[in-house]
Amino acid sequence: MLSWIRTLDAKYGVAVWNFKGTHEHHIPLQIGDTVNILQVCEGWYRGYCLKNRSVTGIFPASIIHIKNAAVEIRGNQENIISMEMPLVQEITTTLREWSNIWKQLYMTAQISKFRQVTSMMCDLMERRSQLLSGTLPQDELKELKQEVTTKIDFGNKMLELDLVVRDENGNILDPDQTSVISLFQAHKKATHHITELMREETFQNQNEYSRFVRLASSPTHALFIWVRNFVCKIGEEAELFMSLYDPHEQKIISENYLFRWASTGLPKEIEMLNNLKVVFTDLGNKDLNRERIYLVCQIVRVGRMELKETNAKKMTQGLRRPFGVSAMDITDILKGKAESDEDKHHFIPFQQVAAENDFLHSLIHKVVAAKDINHKGQGLWVSMKLLSGDLKQIRKDHPHLVDRNTVVARKMGFPEIIMPGDIRNDIYVTLVQGEFDKQNKTTQKNVEVTMCVCDEKGEIIPNAICQGAGDKPVTYSQSVVYYQLKQQRWMETVKVAIAIEDVQRTHLRFTFKHRSSAESKDKGEKIFAMAYVKLMKPDGTTLRDGEHDLILYKGDSRKLEDATIYLNNFSSKQMCDQKISLGSSFRSSGGGHPICSRDSFQISTLVCSTKLTQNVDLLGLLKWRSNIGALNENLKKLMKVDGGEVVKFLQDTLDALFSIMMEFSENSAYDKLVFDALVFLIGLIADRKFQHFNAVLEAYIRQHFSATLAYKKLLSVLTDYVDTASRGLECEPLKRAFKALEYIFKFTVRSRSLYSQLYEGKEKKQYEDSVQKLFRTFNILMESTLEGNTLLMQGASLKYLPTVLQDVAAIFDPVLLSHLLHDFIMNLPPDRLVKQKLQSMTAIVNTELFQKTECRAILLSMMTTTMKELIQRGDEEEACVELLSNILEVLYQRNVGNTYQDIQDIMDKLLRTVNQMVIMLGRDHSLISNFVACMTAILSQMEYSHYTNYINAFQTRQDLMDFLMETFIMFKDLIGKNVYAPDWMVMSMVQNRVFLRAINQYAETLNKMFLNSMSFELQLWNNYFHLTVAFLIQESLQLENFSNAKRTAIICKYGDMRGTIGAAIRDMWYNLGQHKIRFIPGMVGPILEMTLVPEVELRKSTVPIFFDMMQCEFQYKGDFRTFEDEIIKKLDHEVEGGRGDEQYKLLFERILLNHCRKYPYLAKQGETFVALVTGLLERLLDYRNVMNDENQAYSMCCTVNLLNFYKEIDREEMYIRYLYKLRDLHIFYENFTEAAYTLLLHAKLLKWADDQFASHIQDFHGSQTQRHLKENLYNKIIEYFDKGKMWEEAIHLCKELAEQYEMEVFDYELLSTTLQRQAKFYENIMKVLRPKPDYFAIGYYGLAFPTFIRNKVFIHRGKEYERREDFEQMLLTHFPNAEVMKTTSPPGDEIKNSPRQFVQCFIVQPVQAEQVQFHNKNVPEQIVDFFKANNVMKFSYSRPTRRGPKDPENEFASMWIERTTFTTAYKMPGILRWFEAIQMSLTCISPLENAIETMQTSNDKILAMINQHHSDHNLSINPLSMLLNGIVDPAVMGGFAKYETAFFTEEYMSRHPEDMDNVDKLKDLIAWQIPLLTEGIRVHGKKVTEVLKPFHDRMEECFALLKTKVENQYGVRDLSFFEERRGGGAGGGGGSRPRSMIRTFRPLSVISSSSLSSVSSDKETSRVTGDNAEPPLPRKQASRSQEKVVDVVTKDVEEKKITKKESRVSGLFSSKRSSVAAPPPPPEVVEEPSRLSQSVSDTKMVESIPEKPARASSVGLTGQGFGVSNGFSGRIKSARPPPLPRKINPSLLESFSLDQVDPPPSPPHQGSVKELSPSKQTALPPAPDGGKPIKSPPPVPPPKNKRLAFPPQS
Repeated sequence: MLSWIRTLDAKYGVAVWNFKGTHEHHIPLQIGDTVNILQVCEGWYRGYCLKNRSVTGIFPASIIHIKNAAVEIRGNQENIISMEMPLVQEITTTLREWSNIWKQLYMTAQISKFRQVTSMMCDLMERRSQLLSGTLPQDELKELKQEVTTKIDFGNKMLELDLVVRDENGNILDPDQTSVISLFQAHKKATHHITELMREETFQNQNEYSRFVRLASSPTHALFIWVRNFVCKIGEEAELFMSLYDPHEQKIISENYLFRWASTGLPKEIEMLNNLKVVFTDLGNKDLNRERIYLVCQIVRVGRMELKETNAKKMTQGLRRPFGVSAMDITDILKGKAESDEDKHHFIPFQQVAAENDFLHSLIHKVVAAKDINHKGQGLWVSMKLLSGDLKQIRKDHPHLVDRNTVVARKMGFPEIIMPGDIRNDIYVTLVQGEFDKQNKTTQKNVEVTMCVCDEKGEIIPNAICQGAGDKPVTYSQSVVYYQLKQQRWMETVKVAIAIEDVQRTHLRFTFKHRSSAESKDKGEKIFAMAYVKLMKPDGTTLRDGEHDLILYKGDSRKLEDATIYLNNFSSKQMCDQKISLGSSFRSSGGGHPICSRDSFQISTLVCSTKLTQNVDLLGLLKWRSNIGALNENLKKLMKVDGGEVVKFLQDTLDALFSIMMEFSENSAYDKLVFDALVFLIGLIADRKFQHFNAVLEAYIRQHFSATLAYKKLLSVLTDYVDTASRGLECEPLKRAFKALEYIFKFTVRSRSLYSQLYEGKEKKQYEDSVQKLFRTFNILMESTLEGNTLLMQGASLKYLPTVLQDVAAIFDPVLLSHLLHDFIMNLPPDRLVKQKLQSMTAIVNTELFQKTECRAILLSMMTTTMKELIQRGDEEEACVELLSNILEVLYQRNVGNTYQDIQDIMDKLLRTVNQMVIMLGRDHSLISNFVACMTAILSQMEYSHYTNYINAFQTRQDLMDFLMETFIMFKDLIGKNVYAPDWMVMSMVQNRVFLRAINQYAETLNKMFLNSMSFELQLWNNYFHLTVAFLIQESLQLENFSNAKRTAIICKYGDMRGTIGAAIRDMWYNLGQHKIRFIPGMVGPILEMTLVPEVELRKSTVPIFFDMMQCEFQYKGDFRTFEDEIIKKLDHEVEGGRGDEQYKLLFERILLNHCRKYPYLAKQGETFVALVTGLLERLLDYRNVMNDENQAYSMCCTVNLLNFYKEIDREEMYIRYLYKLRDLHIFYENFTEAAYTLLLHAKLLKWADDQFASHIQDFHGSQTQRHLKENLYNKIIEYFDKGKMWEEAIHLCKELAEQYEMEVFDYELLSTTLQRQAKFYENIMKVLRPKPDYFAIGYYGLAFPTFIRNKVFIHRGKEYERREDFEQMLLTHFPNAEVMKTTSPPGDEIKNSPRQFVQCFIVQPVQAEQVQFHNKNVPEQIVDFFKANNVMKFSYSRPTRRGPKDPENEFASMWIERTTFTTAYKMPGILRWFEAIQMSLTCISPLENAIETMQTSNDKILAMINQHHSDHNLSINPLSMLLNGIVDPAVMGGFAKYETAFFTEEYMSRHPEDMDNVDKLKDLIAWQIPLLTEGIRVHGKKVTEVLKPFHDRMEECFALLKTKVENQYGVRDLSFFEERRGGGAGGGGGSRPRSMIRTFRPLSVISSSSLSSVSSDKETSRVTGDNAEPPLPRKQASRSQEKVVDVVTKDVEEKKITKKESRVSGLFSSKRSSVAAPPPPPEVVEEPSRLSQSVSDTKMVESIPEKPARASSVGLTGQGFGVSNGFSGRIKSARPPPLPRKINPSLLESFSLDQVDPPPSPPHQGSVKELSPSKQTALPPAPDGGKPIKSPPPVPPPKNKRLAFPPQS
């Protein structure tokens, strides 16, 4: 048999496929889920998913990818540790966490964020693959790690996840191996870093911003240019000089990049195609911040003098001629405002010279100034990118851009930061301008200048000139030739590159030659002048920078180039002796060439050399031995030399200074000068420009410095300076020396070390004495109280002296040095330079000196004392907390020796001081987090004995109690209002761990010192309990709210601290003993909060505390009412706030019941209490679950459940609270009627008395007495009733208010207002149309529904015009998984017990309650209408069924009605829009009884319509037309003929003799219909239009036949009062409003209801059969547009009832005259499946859409007879045979109801959804109130009797 085998290697895996699981033991897995594998068997693994470790199961091995992992055994549990790289694990964890949020972003349509996260996740997955590949070199791996961690941190911040703190290498900090202070600083640093990353998002391009940020941090930058193409039609070769140009200074600031372009339109060197790349380096921040910078390209063509010359062979070739300029503003690119990408191409337009004698430099200025250039498509295409760093760095960072083939063009001049090792010897020579006389020529010369580099013999040095970067060096450089110009301006720059040792013997020679256009002439041209200049002056300095006006010499061309001649002449006019007369054209200059005075020539030079100097003073110092007499002067002049010159010769200068010092060791003449010079040099290195020379200086001290006696001189001079300052004298050199103090001591210590090595420690005592003397001098300086210069010196001493300690301590006794430092600090007066003193202490702490235990013993006490005094005074808090942080950080380190006593000292002096500062500072104070971090660090570094010592150190018990109170309050405040950012999870958890340890330590103190009866401190214990509960319930410890990854990480690192503190709370509670009663009820709430935390073990251990409280109070008081009240009140608040669950309810119930049953005296009360609380919990949980649900039924039901519960248990305050919650819900959903009824419940609790009202009601906060509150409530309720059109209810309240105003408070003003309001309501009742809402029966079946609606039926009051279909759709919205039942029959147990959801929805009819006050009274119909749909508790639904054999010819004979009556718990409307049906009864109605009801309804409808037309002569005739035509000419159902064949036969009489009375009733109703129809047709005839006259004639013909038949068979009935009214009799004064004489109320059947509903619906009337005697007007099948017409018509009918205006719809209706003028015969009846069932089916959909309220038949279900009375209160003239007609007393016709006892009311039937065919659901009835057509039938109101009332006839 196969068995499960324990896995050895396969321990950890990832699902690579989804697995749903089909067995109960299967674990469903999704791609990416991680699993721990325990066992394996036949392709299956057994284990658990890390998302839910508690569930173990099996899953296929084929879907699991095994990962390398190690197994760590912890107790009996295996802990799997992945063997992947930590960074890979972090990426994996991050991706899992992000993926959940990523899905939510998609679901919530946050598209932008979703795409951003998608991009970041893809990047991380790509980087993860690279890391797993293992192929990256170390440097790329480091960069990749930096990129990944930055991306993770950025994403976490964007998604509001926890901050990840890292070390400098990007590794996640381990809080167990990191001090609290380091952790805090790392959080601050990470937050700042992430903030900067987030700021990048405000820029269009993240890379741009990254570069922009690096501008400030990187000292140098470079601009990479890639020339893609040059489009220009030249026809000759061209040279392109590209450079950077400053338009403000109008000069080129970089070397030229030269590339040559062939006449073919391609690079001259074809291999350079697409490889023309240059990088302009050495750009500093000052360059980038220039106002404007341009990239310019000067184009020089090489060929003929003029392009237009045709005979090229005879023309001079090779001439360099100006052609044009291209320029582009790159300022925004350099400043990061524009896109900088090597892949983007920029077009630089080309501007050609206007004439070929235009200067290129001038053209640059014009192009830059021009707004637009007509380039004609010619120009340069380039790509560019700004890079950060020096050349070495950018080659490393961007190897794909800057490779070996990339040309480097340097800045013309030194960069802002001169890097050590940057050897440069570049001499830039610019041909500026010249002026040449034409002499004997007729035109000006075409001058070409040729430059070469020569030695002292005149020999030309080959390849010494570079015309541009990227070009080969040349021997000669020719200028551009400008055509026939006297004044020429070239501004061409070349670079002279020669060896440094050759500069001294080198000079530049310039020769000038006229160039002719014709080649023949040009060959004969000779050099007509020359000039020269030497590169080095006789004094050894190089040629100065700037312009030089050179002297031009003229003579024989061969002699002009003879160096032996011209080198003896002056080279420039500045050198020329001013006495030489230049009056003549040519004068000899002393045996040389004649000078050409009419011509001039200027050049400009710039020397960029790290080995050549232009400074005479510096050169003099370097060669001091050659002129010792000038040494004093040279040392002074050194401090005026430019720093750039000095640092170039740093080592040489230092050697010179120390050699002077050693040379004059016995003489102090030069000591101070050398010292000052050394300070000057060190000061230069401190400058940012030369900051990188710090390394050079350090290297010099270590490797080259050798002055063994220098320390004596340096210490001596420094001591003298300090002594001078200590006497209050001015000492300017000391100010400068302080900044150089660190390096002065480095030189001093190194010098002493060399001396000691050389002489084996000789003169050690003298050295130590000199150091002590210096420090004592400093200490004397610190004692001074003088202001001014002395104060400055003291501040400088505090700032700079600590910088020397590191070096001094190396060869000086540390303890002695510590004592000197102690005196140094303490000598300063207490209130003097406080901040500087603290900063100085901080600097001392950060030296190695402070890491020595013996030194800390001297220094720490001084520091803690100082900090305590300052913090208590509130002075310099920032400096104090900085010092304390540094001390604590040092003490945390492992290499600092024993720190026990140090922590003790800090604890004794600063712990309480810091605590008080934390309490005092506001939570928004900038330093609060620093102080909290320090306090946490102190507590974390305290050992158990520290706590004991601290507690024992308190002098009095009161002091100790005050400390504990302060601490508890502070801890609780910090827990509730965390001073750290919400994403500082690690910091918060470390703080919690430290607090937990401290709380437990202080708890021991409580037990030992504050527990017994004599020493018990209630407030202290109370604070303890509140603190611990606050600690337990804080958000950061609620692990279940976190992601799986975060929860696992917290548990692994910190554990679940809730269990620990919960156990402590429980133990401390039980320790209270007899004091427990003092904490009831105060601690009930906190303990409840604790037990509600969703952690099972915590609940199990703490819930018993409740029983202990019950037992305790019961023993003292005999009950636990106080405890009960408190827990009910708190439970309500806590559960509403989100705490508590079903598990808690069950656990609470089980634990407390078990405890109560152990104690008989508590068993009964305990069980009652538990039942009470669990019942409340159940309701509260239901309420909370639906509180924010869109399903208003849920939220309102749960609210009502709660308020009823509170009412039952007599908790009035809570009851009122939930009344207002329910009211707010109603207002939100605009249920104003229900809101009024809700507030009415509160009003009923109040009296009309002046008693004070204690409870605070938000809406009525000004109410002081019950009367006042009740009055305000009534007014608000009346307002709601008014909005809900429930004016009858509002009138009742108005009457009550009026009585109070009139009889009690005598406020007639308010009485008047109330009565006016009341009058308005009366008027509204009579004039404003109120649509009656539908009532829906809703059944919720299935176990998936909540308990409070499961398998229950509710009656729901719909809104105005709310259709059943819409209501059903709303239900499905709330229950998307529910299935709508297709039948209206009650479901069976199979559905009720199904795990699914089933919803049943159908319309029910309200059953009007009997209104006794209306009996035998004339009541307007508007008044009666209100009671048809309001104040009802019973609702009926009728469903047709068939019994017996089916008669295909007449289905009425076997059609029965099943009527279900629902009774609700409360009247409707009420405080809800729905109530549960608490009782349901079923009644069956026979076919005969159904026919009686139908006929009764039909007669009521005719009477109602006649009354309407008598009341309002402007009513449209269309509804009356349809009604009458449907009865006298039935087109479908055959009128009442079916009744005759079904019930009036001898066969039926013989089978049903018991129905004889009912048969007579039906005949009587048929007979009574004739006089009603007579009056109706008369009214119709009076109002009929000419268009409808044929239709009326047809109707009269049909009626004549019908009348004859009925009167012959059933006798004649006479309504004589119609004639009386027409004749103006006494009955005519009945008024113009329809009125009803109410006597009885009878239920309606389904068919009678449908008859009533069909008055105004074309589609309905087309389907009505003969059983309701309402044939429709013949018309085509209703289309959607026709339905709309009918809707509009009916809407107008209702409007005219209100406005009584002229009819506006007759035209609309008459538009159908083609279908009504000549109606066709009734259509042939088609059985489908039967006419009756079709009729019923049709009726079901429209059964509750009355045009006017119907009245029901009063047929009793027991078959009582009706004697001589009839349904119209008239008398029967004749039955069989009919007697002669006779008059009836009009007084008997006040009501058309049968004088019968009402049977149990039953509502009309609503057909099942299944029976409705789509074609029969298209037509919708018109709106009853004349408003917009409704989509769902409103309910049929209860019937009422009507009296016809007509206006007097004239």
